[in-house]
Amino acid sequence: MKLNRRRSELLQTLEERGSVSVVDEAEKFQVSPMTVRRDLLDLEKAGLARRVHGGAVIGRGRSFEPPYLVRENEASEAKSRIARTTAGLIAESDSIAIDTGSTALEVARMLKGRRNITVVTPAMRVAQALFEEPELRVVLTGGMLRPGEGSLTGDFATRAFQDLSVDRLILATAGLDADFGISDYNWDDVLVKQAMVRSAKEVIVVADSSKFGRVAFARIAGLDIIDKLVTDVAPTGELAEQLRINGVKVIIAEAVVLADEHSSTA
Repeated sequence: MKLNRRRSELLQTLEERGSVSVVDEAEKFQVSPMTVRRDLLDLEKAGLARRVHGGAVIGRGRSFEPPYLVRENEASEAKSRIARTTAGLIAESDSIAIDTGSTALEVARMLKGRRNITVVTPAMRVAQALFEEPELRVVLTGGMLRPGEGSLTGDFATRAFQDLSVDRLILATAGLDADFGISDYNWDDVLVKQAMVRSAKEVIVVADSSKFGRVAFARIAGLDIIDKLVTDVAPTGELAEQLRINGVKVIIAEAVVLADEHSSTA
């Protein structure tokens, strides 16, 4: 197992449980306890964990934004299914805004080979993924570049969406909570996301189930602005109830993919 993959899985376990044991993780990965301790030390240096006797606990605050390369490796299979399903909701001749973030980038990659779609984005990675597609028109907003994240923020980015009306917005999020709504780590990015929401006729939120019940630093909007939520697992409890009350159509990516596979073999 590659080292970065192991650390990513350690981080995912910390997110789910709040703590990890050196002994348990060494047994799971079939490595020495010293190797796990080194991994946890590196996660601590990155601000992602706090080491305690025998293991570590989660070290993130709500305003801490995990590095993009860390987020990119989290729930990769779920993100791929979500992206494939979301791309199927986009029609020829649509104008769409695609947000920053690893799931939104996967949606952009699924558009390769499509025709007559206009993509507006504040994400350098999205533009890079599509810049060689001859049948797509890609509009990069401009703005101040956030190193590492690759997002464009500030007045140039928000003004771009003030003068546009797009058919659909593909919106990524760090948290989806019944009370707090949709949230993200960075305030500058959130201001651009809010401008994107105002420009869109339909808002499609793409979020894997690890985002459920999570609250990040800055609120983007309430659940009422969501038209469709594309995810990998059906929400439950209060979140499911609030989504229902707000008329959000929940689309489970795996169910859609399985239906497609079934129809193709019929």
